[in-house]
Amino acid sequence: MGAGFLPLPATRGFLRLGLVFRFRRGGSLRFMPPMSRGALDASNTSLLSNRCSYDIDMELRHLRYFVAVGEEQHYGRAAARLRVAQPALSRQIQDLEREIGFQLFDRLPRGVRLSAAGRALLEDARLILQQVNEATIRAGRVARGLAGTLRVGFTESASWHGVVPASFLQFRQGQPDAELQLSPLSSLDQVQAVRSGQLDAGYVFNMPRNDAELDQVQVASQTLVLAVHKRHPLTKSKSLRLRDLTDADFVWFPRRQSPAYYDRLMQACSRGGLKAPRIVQEAMDQATLLSLVACGLGVAFVSDATRWRCPKDVALRPVVDMHLPIAFSLVWRKDNASPLLARFVAEVRQRPDVRALARSAE
Repeated sequence: MGAGFLPLPATRGFLRLGLVFRFRRGGSLRFMPPMSRGALDASNTSLLSNRCSYDIDMELRHLRYFVAVGEEQHYGRAAARLRVAQPALSRQIQDLEREIGFQLFDRLPRGVRLSAAGRALLEDARLILQQVNEATIRAGRVARGLAGTLRVGFTESASWHGVVPASFLQFRQGQPDAELQLSPLSSLDQVQAVRSGQLDAGYVFNMPRNDAELDQVQVASQTLVLAVHKRHPLTKSKSLRLRDLTDADFVWFPRRQSPAYYDRLMQACSRGGLKAPRIVQEAMDQATLLSLVACGLGVAFVSDATRWRCPKDVALRPVVDMHLPIAFSLVWRKDNASPLLARFVAEVRQRPDVRALARSAE
């Protein structure tokens, strides 16, 4: 918690100042007195040199004991409420008064009464204890993966159906107090963002298996289909083979986006008789590939998952001798210790379709 004073709501025409304490090792608190208006207006150098040189050591139990005695106005009732011995409670209050340098209570023949200074401190002490309690609850929820912020990337073409939207819905329902930040990016941009720490995780295509920094779980295996404009001559063929595509203009993804998969795709084409696809345009993502096919620029190999968001002028045709599955995976940094990330990954792993895919790969 910060040190100094925070303004509280005005009461009876005056601006009240709330005490704010800084935690120290061993559970004690340090109280820093207020600075004058002149000190506040001074330069940073002056602030350092003019800062008050004393502080007050105080523990949370001192405040709890003080609040109990202040509310009960009686040591016996406060001791029973706190479940501590009355002499020990009395000593703690005396220690607190000695530490801060003024009396908090007027001692009466029967009980005690808050002094003017005690009344001033009581409401702020209640607020401090409430803030500590709320801060502990918030921190505990973050530690258990129930609150905080999770940043996840995804490819637009995979967001319309299946594990991606389903996992987001499940996470939102299970952790309503957490913030889920979603970023639609290409697979290449996602991997770079996860490596740099800008994203906690990302749904990407064709992630290499062995990576020193990143871990992954495959969540789907998709099939390549040919996207063609509905008025393209290739739509008249009842079945398509790779050798039928030698005269077609292609829209292709750049090799830098996934070098290993690019090379595998070229090899698969070559084995089927499509030795050198005529690439007229490159595009980074499948949404752009489909858009360029829709405007008649060429044909393109895309995932069959694009059927959930295919432009109305584009047909998706199977190519009978194209057998190259597309691995779709959730990736994250191995050293990312976020409890929210761990919960999200665990939920994805437990999805029936993901578990079935894992069993089939064994």
